[in-house]
Amino acid sequence: MIKNRRAFIVGLKSSTLSNKEITFLKKYKPWGVILFSRNISSIEQTKKLTDKIKKIFKDKKYPILIDQEGGRVNRLSKIISFDNLTSEYFGNLFTKDKKKFNIIYKLFIDKTSYLLKSIGVNINTVPVLDLRVKGASNIIGDRSFSKNKKNISKIGDICIDYFHENSIGTVMKHIPGHGLAKVDSHKFTPVVTKNLNYLNKNDFFPFKKKQSYFAMTAHVIYRSIDKLNTATHSKKIINLIRKKIGFKNILISDDLSMKSLKDDLKTNTIKTFSAGCNLALHCNGKLSEMKVVGDNSPKVSNFIIKKTSLFYKILS
Repeated sequence: MIKNRRAFIVGLKSSTLSNKEITFLKKYKPWGVILFSRNISSIEQTKKLTDKIKKIFKDKKYPILIDQEGGRVNRLSKIISFDNLTSEYFGNLFTKDKKKFNIIYKLFIDKTSYLLKSIGVNINTVPVLDLRVKGASNIIGDRSFSKNKKNISKIGDICIDYFHENSIGTVMKHIPGHGLAKVDSHKFTPVVTKNLNYLNKNDFFPFKKKQSYFAMTAHVIYRSIDKLNTATHSKKIINLIRKKIGFKNILISDDLSMKSLKDDLKTNTIKTFSAGCNLALHCNGKLSEMKVVGDNSPKVSNFIIKKTSLFYKILS
């Protein structure tokens, strides 16, 4: 089943599947689908939507993703409020009272997982392992656990383990680190000027030795490594992600419709794969753009098939 799919993930336009979207999914066979607030009005409606997607692919474990971090990134806002439960809150709690942290954070992840399974989602794009850096763009801000790299790493391990125990996959992000970015990569191209030695000891550190089945790239230029390309489009940086950071599983691009990528969508898609990303992500639900990404995405590789099969084993 997996081997017939193409190596990309798409968003959908609304809370129901249109006939054109059904035709698209059947024709292009994306590896997965990602949901946003626009797709979710209730538990019942969303479960119907995800059941329909899984039926199209004849796969009860078909990958359906969501950005459900808590705090301001809450795609379940029509179902539940997680406004105060930011990564920063949990990072502070971890520092002050580890016993209390363990109880509350586990409850938070158990509740999140229960809701995700109730709506048919099996992958959450967490943890955010970016460092909190003074003077950086607020696009990360309280989405980061801490300015302390060791605390981020420890909480990241706990987050991944707890979600796996709940049969939910994780996508750690934004590898190799978005914390130093001074502009929002949804709108501009961030450029980081720190040298490789500094990055390796700091921003790269939280991503090392992680058991996540998936990771998402940063649309950030690291000038000391590659002057021209964001991590998503950089063979040099993806080589570092594989060898220096040691990530051996499925690497997903950040959203190809973000303005940090300066080429046309076709070129951005082709460059994503030629640099070494395994899956391309496209989020805005615009069918004409989805077709461009689909037309320029290869069939899933044996590597993706093998790693997806391993991920399927944790699903209940």
